[in-house]
Amino acid sequence: MSDTPKPPFGVMLVNLGTPKKPDAASVREYLAEFLWDKRVIQVPRLLWWLVLHGVILRIRPRRVAHLYKSIWTEDGSPLLAISRKQEKALRTALQQELGQAIPVELAMTYGEPSLKQAGRALAAQGVRRILVLPLFPQYSAASTAAVFDGLARALQPCPDLPELHFIRDYWEEPAYLDALAASVAEYWQDHDRPDRLLLSFHGIPQRYEDQGDPYPSLCRATAKAVADRLGLADDQWSESFQSRFGREEWVKPYTDFLLKEWGARDDINRVDVVSPAFAADCLETLEEIAVQNRALFLEAGGKDYRYIPCLNDRPDHIDLLTQLVIRHSAPWR
Repeated sequence: MSDTPKPPFGVMLVNLGTPKKPDAASVREYLAEFLWDKRVIQVPRLLWWLVLHGVILRIRPRRVAHLYKSIWTEDGSPLLAISRKQEKALRTALQQELGQAIPVELAMTYGEPSLKQAGRALAAQGVRRILVLPLFPQYSAASTAAVFDGLARALQPCPDLPELHFIRDYWEEPAYLDALAASVAEYWQDHDRPDRLLLSFHGIPQRYEDQGDPYPSLCRATAKAVADRLGLADDQWSESFQSRFGREEWVKPYTDFLLKEWGARDDINRVDVVSPAFAADCLETLEEIAVQNRALFLEAGGKDYRYIPCLNDRPDHIDLLTQLVIRHSAPWR
């Protein structure tokens, strides 16, 4: 037997996921997994299977692959590359704060590294207690709860389950709100203030909120808290929801509609957009927000449009994640 002491716990850092490559085959594989999740698409399974495999997976992958290709980097998918930096930085910070090595493994709800792969990697390091930290500041059944479901499925074959602690959300954490406000304030120090700040969150169908998903209300509260920290008046900012899919009504206001409306106004020439629900820049921020929505605003008559990056691996973001882990893991140390 090894004399190496087992770590008191390990951390599973979880984000949504990304295709392996920016090509149609990889995107099709990723979308097939992502869009089949009952948490994401709440439609009768037979009907949805026919739509997904008969229409969406035949048409959408090629177009989405083209969008991924436009943001792909030498390190691959921006989401995966940034998440790896967060993983490494969190591991280093925990070592410094706790004085011992704490295993940290990255997982994706869909794609790779999978939840199962991350669990096996932690088990191989002697971890018997796992702190699960989904990188979704605002809880939603379509994102956070999907991690819970996916992890339960991944652990089904395991006869000796580890002890689990699941962090539900962290939108109310002062350090998170402070980091968001600081990222915007620092950007304005270099670029001056805009006429309006838009805090754009990933949307969900209105039906999900009507059924009890608290996500939209948490997003609205986040936006108000950040605006207050920046000292903005009510007419200097707004929140909105992006990334609609399908034909049903989603939570409003819609980001693209609002930007078109603002672009047509004489008193709004310059807009800055930040996406607080994303812990790392990805397709929805780097392409949809920074490129597509910029074009909509300018075509409507706007003069200047700027995207403020996500928190990514900023030191204050890593410090927030570190303190979350330290606080939630206290009973295990």
